[in-house]
Amino acid sequence: METVNSSETQPATPEVQHIADQVKAEFQRREDRTFDIFRAIVYRTKLDAGTIFLIKVQDSDSDTGYAHLRVFQALPQEKQGPSLVSYQTGKTRDDPLNYF
Repeated sequence: METVNSSETQPATPEVQHIADQVKAEFQRREDRTFDIFRAIVYRTKLDAGTIFLIKVQDSDSDTGYAHLRVFQALPQEKQGPSLVSYQTGKTRDDPLNYF
């Protein structure tokens, strides 16, 4: 699934944290729980009629307190906020951030 238009994993930026914050409510609803911690750690992007962000977030202090989020951000002219496409939980800080 890797393509030439995908980025390497990079440290999260304030913009990426903002995107994670915008999908936190949906993540909590799907998981049926509340997370006090929701810190973006690293991310990758892929262009596909918009931008797909893969974001590793820390959601607890446990060793497996990380989740990988797949978030779609439509092109600016679409005037839509980011949407949580899918996610994986139970990840560790060292798990590679691969497309899923």
